[in-house]
Amino acid sequence: MVIRAYSIGIFPMASNRHDPHVHWVAPNARGILPLHGFHLPRRLAKTIRRRPYAITCNHDFAGVIAGCAAPRPLHPETWINAEITRVFIRLHDLGRAHSIEAWRDGRLVGGLYGMALGGAFFGESMFSRATDASKIVLVHLVALLRRGGFTLLDTQFITDHLRQFGAVEIPNPVYLQMLDDALQQRATFYSGLGEDELSAGALELATQSTTTTS
Repeated sequence: MVIRAYSIGIFPMASNRHDPHVHWVAPNARGILPLHGFHLPRRLAKTIRRRPYAITCNHDFAGVIAGCAAPRPLHPETWINAEITRVFIRLHDLGRAHSIEAWRDGRLVGGLYGMALGGAFFGESMFSRATDASKIVLVHLVALLRRGGFTLLDTQFITDHLRQFGAVEIPNPVYLQMLDDALQQRATFYSGLGEDELSAGALELATQSTTTTS
């Protein structure tokens, strides 16, 4: 049911993490992050080139979704309840949902998760417990999606955090056409890459960004 909902432009949310009910959302405007119009700020590009964190993919999906659901200083409440957590862990077990993690000294300090269908990736949430950790995993996600032939990165809504990377808001009818086109594509989420290979795409983006803006 959840996979079908995403394929027609609907996604689940809870009012808060303690709410046992799940609500289906279909906003009039949709946030997307153009994969080939991605903007990498110069400062962040330099940070990525220093490789401050170890980056993995699908190494701790449960830990990432727990980090996203946990209250944080500027986000005391989240929309990820127990049912959404259960369903996405099941989707991960089925090979549909994926996570990217940032580690420092063996501790999970940031991550994001989402679901892949065809050439579309539906970004769900991200969290950070260390400087730039969520931004860095996002850059790794974009590099991984570009490598795998994805054409749509759905962010659901727009935030200032995402605008700095080039995220835009589009009318829902336009989004649905983009979604339909993306679902017809064959794309591969390369979840089995080692750390060096996983980071290679992000480092390439960082090098291109630094060269372009210098």
